[in-house]
Amino acid sequence: MDRPHMPFTILVTAPKLARAGAELLEQAGCDTLYLPDAQDPSALGRILAAEPVDAVISRTAVITAADLAACPTLRIVCKHGVGVSNIDVEAATQRGIPVCVTPGANAQSVAEMTWGLLFAAARRIPWMDAELRANRWSRAQDGLELQGRTLGLVGFGEVGQRVARVALALGMPVVTTDPGLRAVPADLGAVRLLPTVDEVVRAADVLSLHVPLNAATRGLMDARRIAQMRPGSILINTARGEVVDELALIDALRSGQLFAAGLDTMAVEPLPPDSPLLAVPSVVLSPHVGGSTPAALAAMARGAAQTVLAALRHGQIDPAHCVNPQVLSSFSQRALP
Repeated sequence: MDRPHMPFTILVTAPKLARAGAELLEQAGCDTLYLPDAQDPSALGRILAAEPVDAVISRTAVITAADLAACPTLRIVCKHGVGVSNIDVEAATQRGIPVCVTPGANAQSVAEMTWGLLFAAARRIPWMDAELRANRWSRAQDGLELQGRTLGLVGFGEVGQRVARVALALGMPVVTTDPGLRAVPADLGAVRLLPTVDEVVRAADVLSLHVPLNAATRGLMDARRIAQMRPGSILINTARGEVVDELALIDALRSGQLFAAGLDTMAVEPLPPDSPLLAVPSVVLSPHVGGSTPAALAAMARGAAQTVLAALRHGQIDPAHCVNPQVLSSFSQRALP
């Protein structure tokens, strides 16, 4: 049975939500709460314990098992994006709470950031910019042209496929691996699908990471794999910082084995002021904003709002957008008492 007019309490784990999503919640008559300080580890639990929250739209704040247990009314958690490493999915599953994502909403934004980091790293643009601002006419003339160099993509979902299309247009051969992929899309037939990460690592002049953070990908690019990368190659990470062994990466950059790296995400965020990454001029850094253009933020907010409203009003959840679909068999009855 549908309950389209039921007022719901929605908690956004950030100080704000893009208007595209906030307006949908307002139009549905929801009481929308916001987390004033996502860096306060106890703030989320306090709100969940005090308010009858029906759904959480998750940004970057960590959602623990204790947070979930504090709110008996909670029915669904939807990630504003696709990475759920900040959510205790196992605890949610034990409580029968679906954890959903908004796939594809920020794919174009992340793909473009990937190329921004790659161009900047390959041509040493940030270093030259800093030199000019220091009144030094330092002309880096050792930049790498990308045409003809092989791009390796670890992960070939929405983002990886968009990155591949640009690479092919630039004249770069592309190889990829993805455990969930049996064949590449027809329009990307020039992309070679390889069976293992190691084969992609060894084949690539530029290696770009597009995987979620989970038990299989944590530390994926460890010292052994980084040592397998071609001399003078480039590593780009717009996935999750914990996928890369940062100390091994720094060693490879300092030794000259790697030409450069571009990182939109780090193992510890915000990046500590004493991070050794800051002392390596061949690393291009950005503060985890690959999916944070206004267009992407609007699409993620809209998608998250639509997901929680469909779930709460009608008990409808797309299994393809749920990271713990085993809870869905009992969700409808529980969501619509």
